[in-house]
Amino acid sequence: MARVPFQPFQLEEWQSLYEMNTEFNLADSGVQPVLLSEMLQTPDAVSAFLNSDLHYPAVNGTELLRQRIAALYGPEVTADQVLVTVGAAEANGLAVTTITEPGDHVVVLEPGYRQVAGVAANNGCEVDAFHLIEAEGWRPDLDELERVVRPDTKLIAVNNPNNPTGAILTELEMEAIIAIASRVGAWILADEVYHGSETSGIDTPSFHGRYDRLLITNSLSKAYGLSGVRVGWIVADAETAQDLWRRHEYATISTSNLSMKIAELAVEPVRREELFTRNRRLVRDGFARLADWAGSTDGIVTVIEPKATALAFPRLDLNLSSLDLAHEFRHDGVLVGVGAHFGVEQHVRITHALEASYMDDAFARMSGTIERLAGAVGRAER
Repeated sequence: MARVPFQPFQLEEWQSLYEMNTEFNLADSGVQPVLLSEMLQTPDAVSAFLNSDLHYPAVNGTELLRQRIAALYGPEVTADQVLVTVGAAEANGLAVTTITEPGDHVVVLEPGYRQVAGVAANNGCEVDAFHLIEAEGWRPDLDELERVVRPDTKLIAVNNPNNPTGAILTELEMEAIIAIASRVGAWILADEVYHGSETSGIDTPSFHGRYDRLLITNSLSKAYGLSGVRVGWIVADAETAQDLWRRHEYATISTSNLSMKIAELAVEPVRREELFTRNRRLVRDGFARLADWAGSTDGIVTVIEPKATALAFPRLDLNLSSLDLAHEFRHDGVLVGVGAHFGVEQHVRITHALEASYMDDAFARMSGTIERLAGAVGRAER
């Protein structure tokens, strides 16, 4: 069999190349990060953390951490159904490589975080997409999903709430996706990393418990504000969790002992709600600031209000590709996500839930770029 050409992860490549050398980084995907001092709030907590040994932790996650994660999904879920990973990135990668084989058919949701699509393609899978419809407020095209799913479809992957649009699937839409998957016996991979960032304050329903061939991934990076901890997880049936664990041992062995300790604190129920409350406040305040800025651009920037996430996916009506536009912003000191890296042109992804003065200065810089480009390349026709 011919070797599959490697497909780079364009979004992460873009960030890796430029995020450390930009004045304003709006290409990230989370809120203003939590400080370590905010997690260790008492002298006893600081002492316990500083007196931690720097040995390996339990490879699949400490018992306490896995129990606390399992409890998030209901009393019927046990710790042996949970695998702790190095972020949701490892969890998603393990899910694809465990469930699929070369030649399998995989369907992904776009616009979306394209890790699953890339890992599947690099694993020799055939990848198709169904889409969120912008004109309908980023609702999923379920008729398209019906058309692209085949008898041999092995995996359907969704990100809910969605990166980059902030859209949330309704329960009817979730059930429709499950019904289509069930018809052909496909697995569903539900990436739920933005659960807890809803502007309404109402938690997005999980796919968990609705279907038997199901993998749920999540992490501390987004709604918890703890991206530097690099802790994620995957929840599956106990047998599949064992299969995932065996591949985890090849990939990373484990995350760090100190990260596990912070994670145990973060998913404790009271602390978890505190972190989610913080996240939602930053998200609401940040989008209000972004919407005010978009309104000042003479209609060049328009945006559908996200229902969750620290992200917005505005349309910019300029006669430039999204990559060229992102380079123009970058040359002026602002890094944004490239719409084409999510499968959609005329858009960029912006994280907005950062410190207020930082965002205001970044938006001012972007306004200058837009004014310059509007005169140089003109406005695009809808």
